[in-house]
Amino acid sequence: MDTARNRRFSLPAAIAAAALIGGGGGAAIYAAVSTNDTKTVVQQVASTSASPAANTSSLPVSEIYKRAYKGVVEITVTSNSNDPYGFGGSQQTEGQGSGFVYDTQGHIVTADHVVAGATSVSVKFWNGSTYSAHVVGTDPSTDLAVIKVDAPSSALVPIPLGDSSKLAVGDGVVAIGSPFGLEETVTAGIVSALHREMTSPNNYAIDNSIQTDAAINHGNSGGPLINSHAQVIGVNAQIESDSGGNDGVGFAIPSNTVKSIASRLISSGKVAHAYLGVAVGDAPNGSGAAISQVTAGTPAAKAGIKAGDVVVSAAGKKVTSSDDLRNAIDAKAPGDKLTLTYQRDSQKHTVTVTLTNRPSS
Repeated sequence: MDTARNRRFSLPAAIAAAALIGGGGGAAIYAAVSTNDTKTVVQQVASTSASPAANTSSLPVSEIYKRAYKGVVEITVTSNSNDPYGFGGSQQTEGQGSGFVYDTQGHIVTADHVVAGATSVSVKFWNGSTYSAHVVGTDPSTDLAVIKVDAPSSALVPIPLGDSSKLAVGDGVVAIGSPFGLEETVTAGIVSALHREMTSPNNYAIDNSIQTDAAINHGNSGGPLINSHAQVIGVNAQIESDSGGNDGVGFAIPSNTVKSIASRLISSGKVAHAYLGVAVGDAPNGSGAAISQVTAGTPAAKAGIKAGDVVVSAAGKKVTSSDDLRNAIDAKAPGDKLTLTYQRDSQKHTVTVTLTNRPSS
């Protein structure tokens, strides 16, 4: 979709770590990345309904760890930042996150905010070996990135992707990563909720995010959230916390999003998202997607859609929420046409729009 859900998000703000602990006592959501410079904060998102827990057999945590830990890596990034003392020029800063081996060709999946602005990237494997990496591609809209290393096959142990759409609240999950640089750390918990929204680094909504109480701290960003079958079902990205440490509320980008984005980044180095040009919220009682803002010059504006309209159908399918409209747009590519039916003043109107490429922010 085009923007984060109406009134639930603010632009991600990079501010000094000391300032994050204030904020009037309310919990903030932090990017789960360790750095000696800054962290990212976004507002808390709202909940939607989730499925009941599934009754399936599961592996013990020790077995999940045994099967997966060789595929988890520690990522260290060097980047340039402006001199914080105002004397001009720049200084080097070092940040640290996690990732996991995606394939035997050396592709590694991590979070976009782990490698954003990197001047150098290094990857440390389970056996202690460290290799330089280059960034294959990033997608700030989903906070995902792919990097690549030239490492021997003995170091490359991919972790298979699971199907995040089959998750249920109460399912057991395991997070493996390098919180505070402590590599190969494993924590366990459950899926606390489904269908959460995160705000991406460039202020778009990341739908169907997974909430977990498995301990996630700074340095876990980009690392895998793993199901009871030792499959990756999410990429850890953010934590909600009063202090900046783990308070038992973490969020992961779902594996089905990871699969779609990673494959495109590997094939072309970039991802193009379709764009309508609206900000939306849920209409009352599941009656559609309420348009709160239309950006001038966008496909929505050219089609005559206005703030206050309620989209009730997209591509011939009923729209009951803003999620439905976002999903309809995400299923398209820039240049594709999309038929929308919206309601205005008790009258329905149907238009066909030609979607464009989503702006960078």
